[in-house]
Amino acid sequence: MTSVPRTPLPLRAATVARRFRTLLVLALLLTLTPAAPALATSRTASGAEVVAVTQVAERQVDLTVRSPSLGGRAVGVRLLTPDGWEPGDRGGSWPTLWLLHGCCGDYTAWTGRTDVASIDSLRDVLVVMPEAGWNGWYSDWWNYGRGGDPAWETFHTEELRPLLERDWGASADRVVAGLSMGGQGALLYAARHPGMFRAAASYSGSVHPLLDEASAARIMGYFAGQGNDPLRVWGDPVEQRGVWRDHDPYHLVERLRNLPVYLSSGDGTAGPLDPPDAASAVEADFDRQNHALAAALERVGAREVTTHFYGPGTHTWPYWQRELHASLPMLLRALGVRG
Repeated sequence: MTSVPRTPLPLRAATVARRFRTLLVLALLLTLTPAAPALATSRTASGAEVVAVTQVAERQVDLTVRSPSLGGRAVGVRLLTPDGWEPGDRGGSWPTLWLLHGCCGDYTAWTGRTDVASIDSLRDVLVVMPEAGWNGWYSDWWNYGRGGDPAWETFHTEELRPLLERDWGASADRVVAGLSMGGQGALLYAARHPGMFRAAASYSGSVHPLLDEASAARIMGYFAGQGNDPLRVWGDPVEQRGVWRDHDPYHLVERLRNLPVYLSSGDGTAGPLDPPDAASAVEADFDRQNHALAAALERVGAREVTTHFYGPGTHTWPYWQRELHASLPMLLRALGVRG
């Protein structure tokens, strides 16, 4: 199911001109201070605002966004821009792929670890890669019932989304994909925000953390990363069972039944993209979770489910790059974009 990116055709003169114009506008933006009018207007009603713009590579632009939902902290959002896109584009015309990173990564992970920036079929799509915290889990943290910082779900769905659509060219036509923690996030956002996404893809995602005690304990171990109190995220898996169920895609399956869904995972043993002695307990666990979710989707009569349970394979980037390529036809079809 591997999809090999096509070699781009030679750029036409009009495309070159558009890119030159884009670079000029970016250069002007980069000379502005955060208080300058062009950046000060990039603010949502909630108070989220773009405070810096940096071009990091061709077609790659980083926005630094200050978020009230994150206690006023500023975090990064990387945009992989389509041909013809310009900074401050208020047209809202570009179909958008949200591409979510996994635990222990950040918003630069997809461009740093895969060939996403060179995929020809994404030259007509705005790819949004938002920061979600080292182990933020695409959730508004429970924080012992107090809520508050960090509220990653609110940041993404209520602050960043309208900001991108008003000032940075994103349209209301969206799909979402992610790996591991981000695979869970992709399905959570699709289920918890009906109508926000037209399709969702999860690669090696933690899609049923309440599968059994071992699965719940594994997620709690991630929650405890970097010295964090693991109960802050969703609480205790027994005492706060309702909070956990609200963040478990398996228990939100009815909300996913009308969306195209792509699920993939390996069984944790050494596969064709691994060294011979490789093994991955986390991939084996998430593989069981994905099989359970696929069965649940079948039970509720889901409209379109594509699974690639490829057997041998570990929890590593070569597989996630491959699965991004494999799932793109489904995602782009949902956007109405020719692959």
